[in-house]
Amino acid sequence: MEILPPPASVPTNGNPAGVVYGLEDRMPLGTSVLVGAQHVSAMVVGTITPPLILASILKLPQADTAYLISIALLASAFGTWLQCKQRGPVGSGLLSVTGTSFAFLQPLTAAGQAGGLALMLGLSCLTAPLLILLAPFVSKLRTVFTPLVSGVVVLLIGTSLIPTAFFGLAAPVRSGAPLWWGLVVGALVIAVIVVAQATGRAWARIAGAACGVLAGCALCGFLGGLHAPEMGAGEWITRPRLLPHGFAFDWKFVPPFVFIYLVSLLEAMGDIAATSQLSGLATAGPAHWRRLSGGVLADGITSTASALFGGFPSATYAQNNGVIQITGVASRRVGYVMAAMLALLGLFPAVGRWVTVLPPSVLGGLALMMFGLVAVAGIRLLLSAGFGQREGVIVALSLGVGLGLPTQPALLESLPSLLHSLLESGISAGGLTALLLNLLWPAKEV
Repeated sequence: MEILPPPASVPTNGNPAGVVYGLEDRMPLGTSVLVGAQHVSAMVVGTITPPLILASILKLPQADTAYLISIALLASAFGTWLQCKQRGPVGSGLLSVTGTSFAFLQPLTAAGQAGGLALMLGLSCLTAPLLILLAPFVSKLRTVFTPLVSGVVVLLIGTSLIPTAFFGLAAPVRSGAPLWWGLVVGALVIAVIVVAQATGRAWARIAGAACGVLAGCALCGFLGGLHAPEMGAGEWITRPRLLPHGFAFDWKFVPPFVFIYLVSLLEAMGDIAATSQLSGLATAGPAHWRRLSGGVLADGITSTASALFGGFPSATYAQNNGVIQITGVASRRVGYVMAAMLALLGLFPAVGRWVTVLPPSVLGGLALMMFGLVAVAGIRLLLSAGFGQREGVIVALSLGVGLGLPTQPALLESLPSLLHSLLESGISAGGLTALLLNLLWPAKEV
């Protein structure tokens, strides 16, 4: 699979000079596979981590845990295909990637402790269609979900994810090894990516993240920190089953789920706007709002289907915008390759185990770069909205609430349960602040 140079012709869809392959450009198979693999490596751990965390908290059997992970990967494949394919009103038509949402961990945990998987999945089934109902009206909310609000949300997504990268960098490379070895491995991954970017060559940008991961794995192998996965027991292929854990429902758990879906809608709009910007597309006008509506609708369909087959809610991922920025590839055809890879990982658990044993320090270095670029995408959105005194005050207060409030768990615990659910996430707390200030302090007409 040879990696060929990018097309000589200038793309006609308004791509900036930094884009190597535009939204509708066709790519060689080798390039598509390489870029698709980098996208998968950037999000697969994030996709399987929420099921792993919930399975650990609820002490689920190994078979249930394996099934949850497989369904998470299959749902991600389905959602990514929906987003990129754009059939009728469904899908953003961009290189948008979906995966299991971290935002639902708190309400899912509460439901699971009260009623197990049946209640968790029952609530997901009945609340996920909210996105489907709201999607047609996204364009009507343009005065509410402005680039300013979306930019704050994307910036908070990036800044809230960045600290999680250091959990991987601080993890021991091997038993008994100094902790600073992880920093060395992560620094090597980042250095390779930065050098690839600095060359200015298209092939180096496209392959940079993959080369960084390979270099980090090679160093981990030299240090004795690279191991084959334990194959374990279980089925050779995953067969999705309708409502495999039964169905239960309790009204008192509905408000947190509903609000998190509203936050997911806001995050999806911000992520898709950032992807549009990186793809060289306008972030205003009917076409833009059509992409946002289709993306939200695809997320709602994916989350509903995931819940029906025993999985957790999905959301559009922000970190893959970092891969677009690093590689310069915005072609939505990469999404089809990604969907095939994710489906393979989900259908054949033995294959997926190899992905999960990538050294934490390697993933930490890659994540630090990707999450930082997500924050940069948020800054670009804010700058595109114009940045006067009003915007500066709104961003300052929103970041202050979004970054500061989650550091005070005792204060959050003292709030009424509904407020606690609304403000526990820094993304939702800061996003709500930006939303309210933007409404209460309207911009002056120029």
